Amino acid sequence: MHLTIIQFTGFLFAGALAAGFLGALTGLGGGVVIVPLLTIVFGVDIRYAIGASLITVIATSSGAASAYVREGYSNIRIGMLLEIATTIGALVGAYLGGILSPSFIAIIFGLVLVYSAYLSSRPRAEHAPAHTSDSLALRLKLPSSYPVKGEMVDYGVHNVPAGFGLMGLAGVLSGLLGIGSGAVKVLAMDHAMKLPFKVSTTTSNFMIGVTAAASAGVYLHRGYIDPLLAMPVVLGVLAGSLTGAKVLGRSSPKLLRIVFSIVIFVLAIEMIYNGATGRI
Repeated sequence: MHLTIIQFTGFLFAGALAAGFLGALTGLGGGVVIVPLLTIVFGVDIRYAIGASLITVIATSSGAASAYVREGYSNIRIGMLLEIATTIGALVGAYLGGILSPSFIAIIFGLVLVYSAYLSSRPRAEHAPAHTSDSLALRLKLPSSYPVKGEMVDYGVHNVPAGFGLMGLAGVLSGLLGIGSGAVKVLAMDHAMKLPFKVSTTTSNFMIGVTAAASAGVYLHRGYIDPLLAMPVVLGVLAGSLTGAKVLGRSSPKLLRIVFSIVIFVLAIEMIYNGATGRI
């Protein structure tokens, strides 16, 4: 069946709307759904799909990030420090995206999706913030505070070098696959650096747009960002994210995690299979 440009754009918008909705409900963002959606369902070259996804990540991250900064959740000093690692990693990942075969990229993407499905299926608990800090964190003035039930609670920072290294990996994945790599960033800050979960997620959101912008510049230079493809995808994900954010408070977190995990796992198997058989 041959679709007209208007029909194709409409289907793209609808798919992106669903991706943004799911991404907002689970906190992983629409990027993890957009790339497999474009490549598997719409037959778009994976590099163009990654380019469109990166533009989407920039757009969706920017609005939420400003709100989190204003509310006092994001740690700007940590974000700016770790952004050095993610930006360098993003440039490396974008470079690799231009020389690796699409099939190999699809297999890597599928494996990352499997890990994302595993993470989203687990309940997220807010651990007690650390009150002490490493000497390096103190020298860099990274410890801060965040609002909890109307009061500001202090927290410490640990393992800065480990967090920095993991952020470099997150940047490589972002540049190579066109995703925000929020799962890896949260892992670095929540588990390695011992930050409160809300601080980790909001600071990650603050960083994601900058990381994606670094990668997007490389993809734009290589001609892999098509405005006719990116525009309906960005608009759809934005609308879906806003709708998802409103529904989030009235939804069952456990059910959402299960549904999203199933969707992501199915997409992961499709990406790995199509990559392994050379269909992408």
